[in-house]
Amino acid sequence: MPDRFEERELVERAKLDPDAFGALYDRYFPQIYRFAYSRVRDQSLAEDVTSEVFFKALKNIKRYTYSGHPFSSWLYQITLNAVADHYRGAAGKEVELEEGASLPSTEPTVVDEVVRRDRSRRVWSAIDQLPKQQRAAMVLKFGEDRKIEEIAQILGKSSGAVKLLLHRGVERLRRELPPEFELGTP
Repeated sequence: MPDRFEERELVERAKLDPDAFGALYDRYFPQIYRFAYSRVRDQSLAEDVTSEVFFKALKNIKRYTYSGHPFSSWLYQITLNAVADHYRGAAGKEVELEEGASLPSTEPTVVDEVVRRDRSRRVWSAIDQLPKQQRAAMVLKFGEDRKIEEIAQILGKSSGAVKLLLHRGVERLRRELPPEFELGTP
């Protein structure tokens, strides 16, 4: 990760020269793609969302002002909005998942893998139903394995507020999911 001064220099250069934006793209693409993928769980769609995020960032880079938070926080916000826009557009459409199709049928652990994937899908589906801020905090913590302080910066909240969002999210999941899901504490 760049230090804050280096990052600010890159952003300022990108504001003047769109070709300089490539350095920001190269630096942040992997983490933004992973975050998008953790939200949509589809490689092609995650690539589309990530492309859209960087297109919007390039288009609006002149409006970006440094506020003490890393540049990636701005990119995460754009990503959250792009994912929300996607789901708003897909509302009412049923998506068919064939998660076990790529596994060899001779594998002795196929049933275990299908059960694990189903449980994971059900947990993530429940997370998708959480309020926007809780959902974002849960994805950043459990999908991206981010630290509380990083999540606080990304969401523009205090560490205490993030801990509360995570606690409320986990508690809601505990109430809504069957007991065999055994959710830990954030």
